[in-house]
Amino acid sequence: MRKFQSFLAPDIKSFIAYRKASRRWSDSYELNLFYFDRYCFHTYPTAKALTQKMVDMWCAQRETEINNSCMSRIYVIIIFVRYLRNRDKTDVVEPVCPNKERRTYIPHAFTADELKAFFKACDDLPSASQSRKVLYRKITVPVFFRLLYSSGIRTNEARLLKVRDVDLEQGVLSIHCSKGNSQHFVVLHDTMLDLMKRYDAVAQSLAPAREYFFASPDRPFYSCDWVCKNFRELWDKYNNSHATAYELRHNYATENINQYVGDGFDFDSKLVYLSKSMGHSVLKSTKYYYSLVPAMADIMEARTGYDFDDIVPKVVFEDIVPEAVGHG
Repeated sequence: MRKFQSFLAPDIKSFIAYRKASRRWSDSYELNLFYFDRYCFHTYPTAKALTQKMVDMWCAQRETEINNSCMSRIYVIIIFVRYLRNRDKTDVVEPVCPNKERRTYIPHAFTADELKAFFKACDDLPSASQSRKVLYRKITVPVFFRLLYSSGIRTNEARLLKVRDVDLEQGVLSIHCSKGNSQHFVVLHDTMLDLMKRYDAVAQSLAPAREYFFASPDRPFYSCDWVCKNFRELWDKYNNSHATAYELRHNYATENINQYVGDGFDFDSKLVYLSKSMGHSVLKSTKYYYSLVPAMADIMEARTGYDFDDIVPKVVFEDIVPEAVGHG
């Protein structure tokens, strides 16, 4: 946990403990709380209590922010203020969140050649240096990004995966650090399971007491920036298009949907399976991926007699945004 220094530090620590115990926590929340705490510490060094001005000044939308970016930054402050109000620790009114903007972003459509080149770059990382960082990167990067590609889990779910949550006997991941307050399970492909076992053997020899499956040499787990930096560097080595690590999740969804064509069409079971595998809290969140697959709407209408909007209500664009604005 980061070191909080303002007069709010005890309440922030209690708030974090409460949210974690309720399984409603994200490490991106802690980062934004840390920035808010630092703002209070430096701007109001002698303050003893939270004021409306402190909250309003910090939560005001900045010129560089779109609505969704502002929402991502201030949401944890809103629920923190609500937490304090419910315990009669403040009479500050929680800030108003800007309206969510509909996203028109379309994820990158990976080609087979692009993915082959990217994973070649992952596998060709130099290992001449014997430093811990170089060694950890060499063994982690090829496995970490293949896990994203083959399972469709979110980048933060992979980063925060704990050793106890990886069943290498049954080949099942138990995902706790997900969106919302839900746990879900992901079954690994046999080839991915074999790779995870080989990685685990090496990682165990380097850090026998590690808590996180993908342990970092200088902290318990890797950061969002580590994911972004490594993906960008290795992607750009052979590819000219723009892509992000999070889009490997989109690729997983669309590749699965593409397999539905010509493979029988049991829409209900396939939709539920994909939705559960990807950790969607509601089925309609999965609808977005169907819109990315050419001709899927026509195929569905021809085989079911209904348009997708007749089957599943208007989509909630839950998964277009990475785990935190600005991170891939």
